[in-house]
Amino acid sequence: MPLLQAHTLLFDMDGTLVDSTALVESTWAGFCERHGLDLAEVLAFAHGRPTRETVHHFVTDASPAASETRRLVAHEESETTGITAVPGAAGLLAALPPGSWAVVTSASRTLAEVRLGAAGLPLPELLVSADDISRGKPDPEGYLRAARLLGRAPRDTVVFEDSPAGIRAGLASGARTVVIGTCTAHDHEAERHPDFRDFRVTPAGPSHPGVTLTVPEPVGDSRLVRR
Repeated sequence: MPLLQAHTLLFDMDGTLVDSTALVESTWAGFCERHGLDLAEVLAFAHGRPTRETVHHFVTDASPAASETRRLVAHEESETTGITAVPGAAGLLAALPPGSWAVVTSASRTLAEVRLGAAGLPLPELLVSADDISRGKPDPEGYLRAARLLGRAPRDTVVFEDSPAGIRAGLASGARTVVIGTCTAHDHEAERHPDFRDFRVTPAGPSHPGVTLTVPEPVGDSRLVRR
């Protein structure tokens, strides 16, 4: 199995660390029913993007869009039914040294804390949420901010993502990018793994501070980008 060395690991949340698929789909299904929209189309756009951005994309009138955003956010932050950790995520995070990882999510800070807690995952020392940025994924702002706050160059980080928007954000930041889950709707090269169960963490040596991961062979014939 190949070794992957990095100073810092940056994780997306929904679909990468936390499985919230059922809740996300039911939430957007209600939105679609209220506005006569196609659920598949909305989900394809929404995955990896902040709620407010998705609402404003499909509801162009500012006042209804703002009201709908508040409604959806309130529902998301109060509902945890079906929230679980992605297999292997808890073990991987528990093995990482303090300060070696962060979460970069399109969710609000409150929602991120709710879902990580519901999944039984620890809160990172650094959480970059939709509240902290002005441009959501696929813009790389969130990943660039996380790298800067951790005092690392993007090239010294590895991003873990599951959505086309998130993958584009990771690549655009200059980070090496690994795809978790079954996402295939991307047109760039990245290692793809179903989950974290076969990842192993070992202490990095003095010549390379940070994290060394033993990773399984990627799914398919894609490869790790931006070495």
